[in-house]
Amino acid sequence: MKIGVPTESMEHEDRVALTPAGVEQLVAVGHQVYVQAGAGVGAAMADQEYRSVGAGVVDTADEVWAESELVVKVEAPVEGEFERMRPGQVLFCYLHLAASRRRTEALLEHGVTAIAYEEVQGWDGVRPLRVPMSEIAGRLAVQVGARHRTRPAVRVVVLGAGVVGTSAVAAAAGCGAEVALLDVDPDRLREVDRRYRGRVRTCLASGFEVARALCDADLVIGAVGVPVGPAPTIVTSEMVADMRSGAVLVDVAIDEGGCFEGSRPTTLADPTFAVHGTRFCCVPNLPSVVPRIATRALTDATLSYVDALAGKGVDRAVREDRSLALGLSTCRGRITSEPVAATHDLPFARAVAS
Repeated sequence: MKIGVPTESMEHEDRVALTPAGVEQLVAVGHQVYVQAGAGVGAAMADQEYRSVGAGVVDTADEVWAESELVVKVEAPVEGEFERMRPGQVLFCYLHLAASRRRTEALLEHGVTAIAYEEVQGWDGVRPLRVPMSEIAGRLAVQVGARHRTRPAVRVVVLGAGVVGTSAVAAAAGCGAEVALLDVDPDRLREVDRRYRGRVRTCLASGFEVARALCDADLVIGAVGVPVGPAPTIVTSEMVADMRSGAVLVDVAIDEGGCFEGSRPTTLADPTFAVHGTRFCCVPNLPSVVPRIATRALTDATLSYVDALAGKGVDRAVREDRSLALGLSTCRGRITSEPVAATHDLPFARAVAS
């Protein structure tokens, strides 16, 4: 199969979908891989490295999309990329469709079969393509948030005890901060209690407890999300108004719409904005702060799935692998993710692939 790797279009997104080592493995089993010139430069992966393992390095994104049956990206396509998509093409990347009706409609209009990294799920419930970036994002959220404080972040509140949240707890506790973790799942909280032996305060999340925890927080990490669909808003504007002046709130759930009222996407070049006396940081691609590490981790996680899609074709790959089937979001002009269809009030097609 012809596989394309375009340069990422999101501002300050330096990750690339495949490392040269990943490309080498795909070429070795007979696939043709087209990489846009400069796609890996931000991650310190030069064009010559891709050429040396058999990739075709092409000048423009138009060429990559035109040549490829399967397009592999990091971030979801944006305006300017939509017109490059064509019927029957397969797209494999982070999609976050529940947060964008426009992106959803573009995939439907162009008849693209799209599989969302974040929705691929194993039998054990683990989302293997989400975990490595979530671990990195959680740790970076603490570092980036602390950087925008004028004083040290002594009291850190983490909302959500999933992969992002527990990674943020590890980073904050490792810096010696006083850490509080809130979640609605008592089992997750008990596991954190066992791991840190009381050094991290845990609490079942409710509106009252969240508001109380935020009152004296220096740094808040919003790591709340749901398996599919927009993130719930758990920090209200009223809660923020009662916080200490100078506090920083990092919304790691911004890809799914954000879990703070008033959150809006920011960039690594201009990461924060003022809300009352605090600052919000809502960068959707935090792992791009460490693009080489993140690219390697992502390729390690996605490569077997890319090989399956390219080697078997999307229909057979989805039929034979339930985890890929769970990630299938659109198929030839139909929405095959029920939560995405419900979020945007669009028709849902249960039949996944013909």
